[in-house]
Amino acid sequence: MGTRMEVTLCNVPLLILIQDPSSGASRSLSRTEFIHLAWSSVGHGSKEEYGLLFDTVKEEGRVDWPGLCSFLLLELSDKVKNTRTSSVPCWKPPRTLTCPHRDPVKKVLHLQSSGQYLTVSKGGTVGLRNGEDMSLLHTHRLQNSTVTPKDLWVTDMVLLHNVHKIAVSFTSKEVCFYDILSKQDFSCKYKLQGLKFTPWCLDYWVDPSHSEQAVLTIGDIGGQVSGLYFTSAHISLFERLSLRTDSDSADIILWDELVKGKHRSCYTVTHQAHTPAWVRKVHYLGSLEAFVSCSTRPQSSMVISWREKESRTLRVTSFFTKRGVWDLDHHRGLNLIATAGVDHQVLLWNPYVTSEPVCVFSGHTSPVTAVCFMQTKQQLLSFSKDKVLCLWDVSSQLCVHRLAGVFPKTQEDTDTLLLLHEERQLLLLSFNSLLLLLETMKEEKRTSSHEHPVTCVLYNSLFRQVVSSDSASSVICWLADTGQKVKQFHRCHGNAEISTMALDGTQTRLFTAGTDGEVKVWDFNGRCLHRMNAGLGRAVEISQVLLLKRSILAMGWERMLTVFRLHSFSQSFVEPSEWKGGVQHRSDVLCATFQPPQTLVTGSYDGEIIVWNNSTEKALRKLRPHLMFLALLFVPSFLIFSSISFHSSLSTTFPGHFPDSHLGANGKEDSDNSIAITRLFFIPGRTPAAAATGGADLVSCGGSGVVRFWNTVHSHLVGQFTAHNGDLGSIVMTVSPCGKYLVTADREGTLKAWDIQHHCLEANNGITKEPPKLLRSFRPHLERVTHLEMCYHGERLLLLSSSSDCSVALSYPPGDTVGLFGQGCFISVCLRPTHTDTQIQPHKSNTSQRRTCMNKSKHACTPTYIYCTHTRRCSW
Repeated sequence: MGTRMEVTLCNVPLLILIQDPSSGASRSLSRTEFIHLAWSSVGHGSKEEYGLLFDTVKEEGRVDWPGLCSFLLLELSDKVKNTRTSSVPCWKPPRTLTCPHRDPVKKVLHLQSSGQYLTVSKGGTVGLRNGEDMSLLHTHRLQNSTVTPKDLWVTDMVLLHNVHKIAVSFTSKEVCFYDILSKQDFSCKYKLQGLKFTPWCLDYWVDPSHSEQAVLTIGDIGGQVSGLYFTSAHISLFERLSLRTDSDSADIILWDELVKGKHRSCYTVTHQAHTPAWVRKVHYLGSLEAFVSCSTRPQSSMVISWREKESRTLRVTSFFTKRGVWDLDHHRGLNLIATAGVDHQVLLWNPYVTSEPVCVFSGHTSPVTAVCFMQTKQQLLSFSKDKVLCLWDVSSQLCVHRLAGVFPKTQEDTDTLLLLHEERQLLLLSFNSLLLLLETMKEEKRTSSHEHPVTCVLYNSLFRQVVSSDSASSVICWLADTGQKVKQFHRCHGNAEISTMALDGTQTRLFTAGTDGEVKVWDFNGRCLHRMNAGLGRAVEISQVLLLKRSILAMGWERMLTVFRLHSFSQSFVEPSEWKGGVQHRSDVLCATFQPPQTLVTGSYDGEIIVWNNSTEKALRKLRPHLMFLALLFVPSFLIFSSISFHSSLSTTFPGHFPDSHLGANGKEDSDNSIAITRLFFIPGRTPAAAATGGADLVSCGGSGVVRFWNTVHSHLVGQFTAHNGDLGSIVMTVSPCGKYLVTADREGTLKAWDIQHHCLEANNGITKEPPKLLRSFRPHLERVTHLEMCYHGERLLLLSSSSDCSVALSYPPGDTVGLFGQGCFISVCLRPTHTDTQIQPHKSNTSQRRTCMNKSKHACTPTYIYCTHTRRCSW
């Protein structure tokens, strides 16, 4: 964000800082007062940072409450809107699997050694499934001579993968251990009997560094949680104290013997914090050396029992919810515990904070029965009784995906289990005796042009190459004909991101702007010729570098343009000169464009556009959408297109005042971020003489997906339309050298090509809301498009686009994608012009602009001024 502070001020009563101590009324502060009060109240950050914050927000040398509040809301709302889109799975149609069970499925396991899946039903039937196609390979009924087959009731099952066994709990108050590698199907090796209550849920954990050490956790219907610590699991789980066996030839292990410590290879710890409620789920968290469990009793909705060092006692902490918890899961990387609430809510807890959850996910309309973290992502799956599956993004605390209406209709008291296999990208769900498989569609391996997000892309007509930059400060040159990499320059700005680039008129010098506050000039051998001190030693974010005939402009971090005169380039380190026009914008200047012979236009963060005389560096006119609309309300229509009368009436009606409301693309008020100007282009072929009739000669875009057409001669808004969904935040755009095509792009990677050849050519009695003809909408990228460029390569019009998905794409306007740079050779793009190309070639003209853009004998698309913008500040 450059000079803008990244200090969180949300927990500070900022209003108090800007209140009059005696009256309590809002007051304005000087720079010294603001720095002192903010620094002493917030408690972190440096005075220099608060000084930079003041310089960004100040108006007429002071800061007041409305100004500071508007700035913070503007920054935060745009940051929220442009949060990077979380990856959302694309599910295949659900598939019902052939199931051998006639009663509810109690557990589904993945056998890591074989890749197969194992299911067990309430009646003890085990099903083994192929890991590839999920076909049923084998079924077997577990043997337990303790009870009759009709009375057999399985409650849970866990895999003891380090010893190749499964542990199965029964309502007969016992846990049986079956060998899954024996020649006999699932032969029973041990029976743990004599439990006080019926075991209801199990969990098994193995120490990753000492696989002979493991913990089996048992939760029962009496509210007790028991942990069995195995110290030499590879040798034997239990010792043979006697020759006690049953008809299954299994060793009988008595619970009382374990509690009394008679087995040296195993000892127990217990607590009864859930009594009298049933324990619904248990986990042993090895990283915390603690047991976590849940129940539907509000006072003990979740309990964490901490193992005291070198002791067999447990320290218990309880977590309260309104109606209790059905299920829980732990994210190892984030160290967060998710609970599935009977009160329809999913809560995230910090294990060390019992007072309140970290965050609340509200969206289910019935009790949540299951939760499951995606360990490789910051995402959480939750399932509710009304058969709705939700995917939550933990970082944004939003539901990013909701799946309903695809699950089988069953009775209300359905037992539902989730098994997520992230490596295979599949989800198994059980609905009583039914098994349902949800698989994600595998994405094709996507070509990456860069290893890091791409920030800018240019076309060099001299070398017939494409030049791209990335956030890791690398620059790559590609052959435009084949897409092959020619050369790469690393660490151009050290560790600082390259935010934008530009080429000079000869196409032999490359200008790169970094977030370190410097603009560097390079030749194409990778030699740095000049360093331009744009930020005056500060780390600022430069959004655009504009090359003019006698000067170079840099902008993006303050309200005034930073100018470098060409006569200053006798030294390798170049200092900026003073911009004669001074500060005219009320917010940071983000972008600019130039039209010969001397018209410069700049756009700022608050939506204001200023027309300058570049020779004198004086501001001529100011344009703003809401100002133009109010002017139309108060000024007679016959005065609108008379520049002298219009500006006279405007000055009389709004003498130096900008109202707070902003007219949006639909005639409604926009929020502040919706009017930020991120791109400006003069429309090629629309001369000042043509604009004198009232038609549009300038196009802008920015927040809320809105594109606006302006007349810079009479200073009014001619037309506007919404090109992309406003919820997607700021957009970028480019205009073809012939003035026929406008291409816009958003943060989802979607590009839209519009025909603007005849759009807003003439003045109407109001603002034209009708959009131009949409020629094509396509999506060559998966994430936010950072830059667009249209140029002629030989006689073929090309569209270049860069994206934060690390790719650079080549397309033919209006929207035929050729390929991605870095994918290998794609077909040569230097082809004969198509019928469409022939149509859009402009006729020869004596105007300087057409002569610059279209004189192919001097390299197509080689203007003496190059526009290059990058709006990370407005888009992130």
